[in-house]
Amino acid sequence: MSDSSDTEKAVAAHAGSGKDDSMEKQKAMTADHFRALTRAREEGKKVVYTFVPGNLTELMHAFDVLPVYPEINALQSAMRQRSAQFIGEAERSGHSEDVCTYVKCDLGMIKNGNIGPTGEKLPPPDLLLLSYTGCFTFMKWFELLRQEYDCPVVMLHTPYQSEGRVTDNMRQYMVDQLRNEVIPAFERLTGKTYDEDRLRECLRKSARAEDDMVAVLESAKHRPSPIDAYFGGVYYIGPMFTAFRGTDAAVDYYSTLRREIDARVAQGLGPITPEGEMGPERYRLVVEGPPNWTSFREFWRMFAEEGAVVVASSYTKVGGVYDLGFRHDPEHPLETLADYCLGCYTNRSLPQRIDLLEQYMNDYSADGLLINSVKSCNSFSAGQLLILRQIEARTGLAGGFIETDLVDPRYFSAANVKNRIESYLQMIDQKRQQRRQSLGGSGGSPPPPGSTPLFSPGAEGQP
Repeated sequence: MSDSSDTEKAVAAHAGSGKDDSMEKQKAMTADHFRALTRAREEGKKVVYTFVPGNLTELMHAFDVLPVYPEINALQSAMRQRSAQFIGEAERSGHSEDVCTYVKCDLGMIKNGNIGPTGEKLPPPDLLLLSYTGCFTFMKWFELLRQEYDCPVVMLHTPYQSEGRVTDNMRQYMVDQLRNEVIPAFERLTGKTYDEDRLRECLRKSARAEDDMVAVLESAKHRPSPIDAYFGGVYYIGPMFTAFRGTDAAVDYYSTLRREIDARVAQGLGPITPEGEMGPERYRLVVEGPPNWTSFREFWRMFAEEGAVVVASSYTKVGGVYDLGFRHDPEHPLETLADYCLGCYTNRSLPQRIDLLEQYMNDYSADGLLINSVKSCNSFSAGQLLILRQIEARTGLAGGFIETDLVDPRYFSAANVKNRIESYLQMIDQKRQQRRQSLGGSGGSPPPPGSTPLFSPGAEGQP
């Protein structure tokens, strides 16, 4: 089976079995981008490898360079069932079993020809843009890529929010880097002069798309939720977090997606899953941590079969916590790029993460918090048990804990994960029963915490 066919299956696994316009648009956008990458050399385009959190997509568009995201390469390989081969290749080259599996998968993919999801070879980078946001592994990863490709590296260092806030000094530090290091590097690479008006136009398009994307994610406040904000969510955020922010294509995609989700809300429909429409909504969950990509469809099915829908997740905020109000501001182009990088989820302090998850628990009427602890991702996994205990203490709701990995199939035990999920949902049921008993039975009693929707389709005064 061809890579292109495998990619279409992966997209379908994200978005479900329907043929919505938004899904077709995203497939076409992605295919066009990878085709442009394969033609980059013959068309004189420069290629920049960078990361998803804190990326500078609008600035790259302003210079007409094409971005490549190594994390996306790795997860695409996992969904095409090729990550085990690539990880094995990297480990045979001397990389430890404990190294981030995204890194090993990417390195193994390079050793095997660097073939992208369309089945065509990806071009080597002309520049490595290291956007450092809270993950030390990024630095080591790009050291390895620099050795592999022998090309220039420019680093955008983002200060960590250790005190839980962004200061003027932090913002100015980043603006200075953009003005004095990053932009000159792009000018040397492309031979073009920085055009701030063009950057502003890209930022205007970003802000429009961001409004619609937030509306889609916040639609999960309805009951039933029309989306799954974790498994479906990683599909919805794709264009925003990668190559398309700041483009007309992204504006069109998110406008289309929002109309589709609004229609589902109006009809009182729940999420679409890989198996079709999900049954009755029985559990509303907030999930912390990345998903497992090697068994993505099976992982999702474990939730959907139990009537469990994820109404909010932290992973869909790694490329920007837009639902707290941030939008790219074209009137302050470099400052807004700095604020974007500073505010990414992985750049936020542990207390900030706990506060955000508690807010999600309340705002989305959740029944509990489930943590998927990923073996090889310290950026997410550090502090997760503390997060779990804090959320349980603050909300009185059930917390659960499962363990998988990003792209290494050796660390996904389907039976074990399924048992833990089922046990966790039973815990939620027990807590519900205890609340009913403490309130003196169900007759005339107020509903348990987390069971009352913020929005009900058709309710007076609500969308």
